[in-house]
Amino acid sequence: MKNIKDEYSIRTMTKQELSIAIDWAAEEGWNPGLYDLDCFYRADPNGFLVGLINNEPIATISAVKYGETFGFMGFYIVRPDFRGLGYGIKIWDAGIEYLTGRNIGLDGVIAQQDNYKKSGFKLAYSNIRYEGTGGGTFLGCQEIVQLSTIPIDDIIDYDKTFFPDDRSTFIQAWINQKGSTSLGFIKNGRLAGYGALRICLSGFKIGPLFADNSQIAKSLFLALKSCATDGVPIYFDPPEVNQAAIDIAEENNMTIVFATARMYTSDFPKLPLDRIFSVTTFELG
Repeated sequence: MKNIKDEYSIRTMTKQELSIAIDWAAEEGWNPGLYDLDCFYRADPNGFLVGLINNEPIATISAVKYGETFGFMGFYIVRPDFRGLGYGIKIWDAGIEYLTGRNIGLDGVIAQQDNYKKSGFKLAYSNIRYEGTGGGTFLGCQEIVQLSTIPIDDIIDYDKTFFPDDRSTFIQAWINQKGSTSLGFIKNGRLAGYGALRICLSGFKIGPLFADNSQIAKSLFLALKSCATDGVPIYFDPPEVNQAAIDIAEENNMTIVFATARMYTSDFPKLPLDRIFSVTTFELG
């Protein structure tokens, strides 16, 4: 039998090819955002790899660089008809190599924890995906404003608290993507929380949701929820260690869909998990 492994090549994706990874993620049930592609690509145009046999894509991975010290891996997918043949580990190793010298994070499926540990990843905590229903009435709150009315430098400065390194290019695109609603909470003249709701293949996702306290988070959550189409699914991704965020999900009759393992290769970043109420995205951190 011909050894097709000899024909396997790995290279950086073009922007257009990134749609392959997003489409495969949809097939895996990961429910990507409809307009994620441009935001993802802006984060790091060199951070998306594709594995090919005879120029046919059969594997993908993202290995996105942030700032000078951090990287995040996602979109680790091998086409079902090529699984178990060694192609996955080759593109995985290529992603790890691209991020050499950085602390690397990922949100992996719980069942794959042991495999990630073999590559030096350590479990920090779990993130939980909750599903609920969009819509509802929000009576309003004068402190809540459209995020677009806030200077971008203030938003980036606030976001820095919740992420291990600079992601200003990504977050500017993320909060302004088509089909999204981004809101901020102003307290004593400064930003004290913000959140984004984006349209996905199925329903909407709330992420990120960062806030100085649980009351601000609740107000932003309800405001964002009310912006989603009545009756459609909404998704909310809090860290398991943030009980106040779990309480918001349960108070709004949301149910657990699945969980991910947040893992890092080096020291766990000192992030204020009690103020992270929903992760931005499992794919890019």
